[in-house]
Amino acid sequence: MKKKVLLYKRIPEQPLQRLKNLFEVSFFDGINESNKSAFLDALAEAEGLIGASTNMSSDILGQAPRLKAASTISVGTDQYDLPYLSSRNIPLMHTANVLNDTTADTIFALIMCTARRAVELANMVKEGRWNRSIDETLFGIDVHGKTLGIIGMGRIGYALAKRAHLGFDMPIQYCNRNQREDAERDFNASYVDMESLLKTSDFICVLTPLTEETKGLVGENEFAMMKNSAIFINASRGKVIDEAALINALSQGVIRAAGLDVFEIEPLPADSPLRNLDNAVLFPHIGSATTETRLKMVNCAIDNLVHALDGDISKNCANKKQLNTTKQ
Repeated sequence: MKKKVLLYKRIPEQPLQRLKNLFEVSFFDGINESNKSAFLDALAEAEGLIGASTNMSSDILGQAPRLKAASTISVGTDQYDLPYLSSRNIPLMHTANVLNDTTADTIFALIMCTARRAVELANMVKEGRWNRSIDETLFGIDVHGKTLGIIGMGRIGYALAKRAHLGFDMPIQYCNRNQREDAERDFNASYVDMESLLKTSDFICVLTPLTEETKGLVGENEFAMMKNSAIFINASRGKVIDEAALINALSQGVIRAAGLDVFEIEPLPADSPLRNLDNAVLFPHIGSATTETRLKMVNCAIDNLVHALDGDISKNCANKKQLNTTKQ
């Protein structure tokens, strides 16, 4: 008899058929008021859970008494109540490594767009306001040779450092819970404290996961430490920064510009002041959003679920250290 799995995000037809061949699948295209009751009924029978972009609180997970494993189609795990899953000895699998290069590409696009004012100037052309050669009031700044500070030197941070150092001759400095000898060896990266990084970097990229420790990590005090020529990039999670403090820093010229792929509230509200700032480049959370990478992520998530339900959590388990693996 096939194990029952609940899929709560639409996925392409080919991996969907693969999932159906492996399991008895109940599918919900997200959760809303119209289908929540049916979702909870299916959840009560589910042994596996797979999806993304939906908050899985302990209130919801508590209604899944048969749940043996969950698999998120993302590298981030903040949509799940991880301590709750761990308390029930349920592994949460995630798609580590699959999206590193694609996300690093997106971050470097934000760096280039903010430095060269690409979106602002492209809009000027589209709106018919380009009627003479631009002068210094519209000039951007160089990227090559500038210092890149990375807050959170994980897999994506390493991929970003590779692009910056090898492609643009950028000196790399980083702060992280642990030193990365590979980044120091491969890219001559310098391990520094956060205050030094903030004060001396030309571009500052935040790449930490969202946890209780990192929530609001960068706020008014941190922006005040930055050079007024600094460009700030956030491609981690919106709540890692104090968005109101960032808006103030951009509006008051505390920093030069910001490139954002994530926000405190997503989609970005229509009344957000960020929408009116020429020195803010805003992407709609597209870090891993390419056809190739999203398909890899879905297939990785399915693989992860298969292995976890078979008792193998040796790869891609976000809470492995918190589980009693003798029971897995």
